[in-house]
Amino acid sequence: MRRIKRTMRVACAVVVAGALLAGCGLSGDPKNGRGPLADMDMQGAAERADGMFYATVGEIKPEIEWVHYTTTTGSCDVTRYWTVMTVVSEQRRGNFLGVVERFWKASDFRIKTVNPSKEMPSIIAVSKDGFGLMVKFGYKGQAFFEVTSPCVDESKVVAPTKVATGRTYDGRPPIPNVRSDFWSAETPVAVPAPSP
Repeated sequence: MRRIKRTMRVACAVVVAGALLAGCGLSGDPKNGRGPLADMDMQGAAERADGMFYATVGEIKPEIEWVHYTTTTGSCDVTRYWTVMTVVSEQRRGNFLGVVERFWKASDFRIKTVNPSKEMPSIIAVSKDGFGLMVKFGYKGQAFFEVTSPCVDESKVVAPTKVATGRTYDGRPPIPNVRSDFWSAETPVAVPAPSP
């Protein structure tokens, strides 16, 4: 009976240790298990997440209006959220997501999931250094972006410093309310006829 209890304790300890190591990853520097993020804290991770988002929306033409939404922190990770205030019609969501997906692939992010849902499509990707990126459409066709860091050193996290392109709201932003001649158009993008 003692041998069984001892074996169970050892097995549980191995499982718990494995789960903890998997949480921060084993690739890279064996000293701390975080590879290229060995010296990054939550504030640095938040700034990196901001940079990924700003680069992504910088590729969306014509420009869209977006606002900072919120920041959340876990035990060793940080997530930034943004809300798109430009109305993106159902007919133009595929174009919007296509721009984002192409940019993420060109940035060497691995596309993990593409949800082609007509009502709430989304794309999830991951960067080489373990940041998770998501763009999704929700209620009333509102687009949201989210970037989550891998496990980093704990630190205080301050709000983003870059000014949003849309107006500031107290609390949760409302449904999209900015019209765009291109993104809000309720017709598909015209495909040029093939040349003879």
